[in-house]
Amino acid sequence: MTDTSLRNPGLFTPLQIGSLTLPNRVIMAPLTRSRTPDSVPGKLQQAYYGQRAGAGLIISEATNISPTARGYVYTPGIWTDAQEAGWRDVVEAVHAKGGRIALQLWHVGRVSHEMVQPDGQPPVAPSALKGEGAECFVEFEDGTAGPHPTSTPRALETDEIPGIVEDYRQAAVRAKRAGFDMVEVHAANAYLLNQFLATGTNQRTDQYGGSLENRARFPLQVVDAVAEVFGPERVGIRLTPFLELFGLTDDEPEEMANYLADELNRRGLAYLHFNEPGFAGADITYPEGFREQMRECFKGGLIYCGGYDAERAQTRLEENSADAIAFGRPFIANPDLPERFRVGAALNEPEHATFYGGAEEGYTDYPFLDNGYDRLG
Repeated sequence: MTDTSLRNPGLFTPLQIGSLTLPNRVIMAPLTRSRTPDSVPGKLQQAYYGQRAGAGLIISEATNISPTARGYVYTPGIWTDAQEAGWRDVVEAVHAKGGRIALQLWHVGRVSHEMVQPDGQPPVAPSALKGEGAECFVEFEDGTAGPHPTSTPRALETDEIPGIVEDYRQAAVRAKRAGFDMVEVHAANAYLLNQFLATGTNQRTDQYGGSLENRARFPLQVVDAVAEVFGPERVGIRLTPFLELFGLTDDEPEEMANYLADELNRRGLAYLHFNEPGFAGADITYPEGFREQMRECFKGGLIYCGGYDAERAQTRLEENSADAIAFGRPFIANPDLPERFRVGAALNEPEHATFYGGAEEGYTDYPFLDNGYDRLG
């Protein structure tokens, strides 16, 4: 077995992030896998996450905070007792193997359709603007499921927003009871909180629209509510400045990122998790100096995600622009990814056809190295 000091030492240096100590800096990114038909995590998820407990931190798949937060069928929730109990069993499976896990809290906003919403109501958003080219995932009348263009949303009334903040708080309460080590607020990837942040999707004229500070008001209220439950030192947030996805546009991505970094630093949040703008295949990169600005503004942990391999991850750590790197698809196909990085082993290739939906195939049946890991999770 190769000594960790000889290969990628930065990736295997423990990291204090908030009040949690991570054994390494190889983070499992949140990955929607669409394998909870009843929205309740079960034995399959216990196996899947348990297999990947070697990550420095597992960030769970995006998890709906309420019935109206959904845009994709077969994704898990955290608003019922059954969902809470299901997640508790998942957390226990991860903890039994010495792992750490955060729950990502999710509201899709306009990336949804009446077929997914309770009573066929329209999805909600900051403004009644349909996402051009956006698709959600629905179940059709014949029982099959697949992508479908999103509906035109309705704009949230001002007095409805505190109720959604409360949905986030209650989701955090359930996550804490389920035993999660941390929670991550999903304010990225053109979903609801990102829609409020961006100029192109937020055309409001009340206190939640217009100025940069107003557009950030709702996401920061969500962070504050969740931090009241977990403590800010156990809360992270995922952001995607400069992202172009689902028709989302923004005229002030850098200004907003700097403002949020300052505000979240003042609140003592554990980490900022950036999903890089090129992850969706677009030829977009951060402007020069952006990472340095984030390091200057925010004193907690900085995590970056998006197409990294071990070598590029190591470079980010050595230049001190990141404290940890999150990996998505490599973790799908390599449940023992940190060990493979540590010894320089070849990686399994992910099977794209099994990314979404199904059961064990392409989920819990990827091979491990012969190193004593439990292949059954």
